[in-house]
Amino acid sequence: MKASELRDLSIEELQKKLTDFKDELFSLRFQAVTGQLGNSMRIKEVKHNIARAKTILREIELEKNKLN
Repeated sequence: MKASELRDLSIEELQKKLTDFKDELFSLRFQAVTGQLGNSMRIKEVKHNIARAKTILREIELEKNKLN
């Protein structure tokens, strides 16, 4: 998911996406351990998506603090 797509989401939607990404990462790691993972690059993609979502949430938080 691109950062521009994440920036279009509300805070609640971003937090939901972050939770979904973390759940997916858990599932992918479990599949990797059991030998069922077909595309190991998907783990890297999900980690990047988690980092993007956290970064955007932090930017929003800093923007709110800056306005106060």
